[in-house]
Amino acid sequence: MIKEIVIKKNSFFDSVMLMTISREVKNIEGIKEAVVVMATDFNKETLKNVDLVNDEVMEATPSDLIIALKGESEDAIQTAKDKVEEMLTKRTQAQGSEYNPKTLEMALQMAPDSNLALISVPGMYAAEEARKALEAGLHVMLFSDNVSLEDEIKLKKLAQEKGLLMMGPDCGTAIINGVPLAFANKVKRGKIGIVGASGTGTQEVSSIITRLGGGVSQVIGTGGRDLKAEVGGIMMIMGIEALINDDETDVIVLISKPPAKEVMEKVIEKAKGTQKKFIVHFIGADLSFAEKYGLETASTLEETAFKAYEACYGKIAELPYEEEVRIDIEKIRETLKPSQRYIRGLYSGGSLCDEAMVLMKKKFSKVYSNIALTEEEKLPSKDQSIKHTVIDMGDDEFTRGKPHPMIDYTQRVERIFKEAESEEVAVILLDVVLGYGAHKDPASELVPAINKTREIAESKGSNIVFVVALCGTYEDPQDYKKQKEELEKAGAIVATTNKRAVEIAMSIVEA
Repeated sequence: MIKEIVIKKNSFFDSVMLMTISREVKNIEGIKEAVVVMATDFNKETLKNVDLVNDEVMEATPSDLIIALKGESEDAIQTAKDKVEEMLTKRTQAQGSEYNPKTLEMALQMAPDSNLALISVPGMYAAEEARKALEAGLHVMLFSDNVSLEDEIKLKKLAQEKGLLMMGPDCGTAIINGVPLAFANKVKRGKIGIVGASGTGTQEVSSIITRLGGGVSQVIGTGGRDLKAEVGGIMMIMGIEALINDDETDVIVLISKPPAKEVMEKVIEKAKGTQKKFIVHFIGADLSFAEKYGLETASTLEETAFKAYEACYGKIAELPYEEEVRIDIEKIRETLKPSQRYIRGLYSGGSLCDEAMVLMKKKFSKVYSNIALTEEEKLPSKDQSIKHTVIDMGDDEFTRGKPHPMIDYTQRVERIFKEAESEEVAVILLDVVLGYGAHKDPASELVPAINKTREIAESKGSNIVFVVALCGTYEDPQDYKKQKEELEKAGAIVATTNKRAVEIAMSIVEA
């Protein structure tokens, strides 16, 4: 096996882009490992784990780029190096030869009319960069994770003082004035505004609204910790205020995991007594308090989108006929052995994973997870499933030093094969999230895995049923209808909302 490591001094590139490059290069024939990263301490540890480290790597600084390759031949290594250079060059050219600022200050000199900064740098540097942007009068979307709660509170209080949005940290989704930021779908413009402490939950709702024929005005992400007691819902409250004052917004949707009780009350206090209509969905939370104040609530992400559409447009919400899934449950059950009784959910979206667990808990006494709803349902190891298990593979413990599963399906494909080895597994439940920033062709990764898994199951005289929750819009770059068609050709059951996918999966394993 041949190894080659290249260090490019003072060459900073966005981590999301580098993840994409790593994935593309790793797919080259003859390449066994490809890691293209900035030389942070954490990334150096990752390189140690795959035996791609040397003295030069250990001496590199976080502003240096590392290209580390392991391949079967010199030709494969050279092809990989050429591919990396090609992709890096395209990125630089796309930015424009005259626009290549090294600092925020330089960027503002080149684009003085800018009013928002999207920050995606290693967590240890993110808070300081966000502070600089706020001090410069910019709204901030902080995509970076691994920012301390203490720093988040300081940044949001600073933003509040300046009347600026501070979305994040770990804010994966926003659409401001029609411009999608980070992970977002190509949605239509309309009169529904969303404030979400839930990335894929927000994508699910905005996508369904668009497929219904509606549209959104603004999508303001807050970061998942905003409604914790310590943070106090600062950004959700500011987001609500912004949408209340926005003439282009008639209906306001609030999405989150269950907030702290005192924060929930502050949020509802801000929402009540306005002329705007509100739809509130806090995944798994008791929403009776909101109903007491006359606010409309929803129990699922699908219902949230439907109610928002109906409140805004005064029409009955019905997804197009071709999105309906028709399956013969009894016929599917006949292909399973008596021992096959369990669902294994492998999610890329944390909010979709949460919703799956909440729905499944209505039928099953326990649903195990790495982000379990109760302590007793917490998996001892993220790598070992128990009975009904639903995994958030986008959680930090899976993504440290590795691409997010919405970008790279490698970890999920490996987990599919592992889950399929169990004689107890009947259904593998997956989400496929389309849109900007996501994998350009998810079916190209999943279809071979589904085919291989089903072939192995058939050789044992059994079956593995794949149920897919497809999140996206018809206009997304991956081609929604094509993805659906390719997955269905491989034998997967494709549901067009997460709720429907989970219900189908449960109906298959119910006695």
